[in-house]
Amino acid sequence: MSKNSFKLTLAYDGADYHGWQIQAEGNTVQAELERAIKTVTGEELRAVASGRTDSGVHALGQVVSFESSTSHEPEILQRAFNGHLPEDIRVLKVERAPHGFHAIRDAVLKRYRYFIQDGGVRDPFLRTWCWYVSQKLDDWEMQDAANELIGEHDFATYQSAGSPRNTTVRKILDFKVERQVGQLCEPIVIEIAANGFLYNMVRNLVGTLVEVGAGKQVVGWPKQILAGKDRKLAGLTAPPQGLFMVAVEYPDAE
Repeated sequence: MSKNSFKLTLAYDGADYHGWQIQAEGNTVQAELERAIKTVTGEELRAVASGRTDSGVHALGQVVSFESSTSHEPEILQRAFNGHLPEDIRVLKVERAPHGFHAIRDAVLKRYRYFIQDGGVRDPFLRTWCWYVSQKLDDWEMQDAANELIGEHDFATYQSAGSPRNTTVRKILDFKVERQVGQLCEPIVIEIAANGFLYNMVRNLVGTLVEVGAGKQVVGWPKQILAGKDRKLAGLTAPPQGLFMVAVEYPDAE
């Protein structure tokens, strides 16, 4: 029986998971989703995510591709999958995709969002969704530093070891730092979109911008250290709980 390609959009709270990818120990989002797919379709298959989010990282619009011989319509699959998934994982949409659609290879843009609570008393209700920084940060300085990183650069300085790539050149198309005035705790929200990301690139960029916001480094520093191509030159890796995968874009034909 021939198989059909499907595109699935997924949201999840990553606080209780050891990331997306199946691990030898610890529950993962991929394992939960593949169990649900097997229950509904009866098929053992591999679900491919657009990005392998780490332990504690969340998703608002993770994209997953898989192939199945099921005859169920996408709307039926969505309801059925959600009926067999834990409440902290939700299938937002299931769509038929062109034959051979691949969530990683076909992606042309990815967007991430990072939340920081700076200063004041740490909000206990945000502990799994926000990075708490005790010092008040200058979000205007952070935005100025982010602006200098927009465009195509070699981001080797912001890549953590563990996931080698053919090239470390990436193009940032949008990089915004904004304080949500009037919202609970008035967090700083950092949103970044690029044609691709290196391992821990977003968290390393955020940790570096915090150094600027705290007055420990000047605005031009995050761009200056690009030339060194050395991870040790950049700031610390921001913790995972503040990071959300927001959306993934594909060519119009997809």
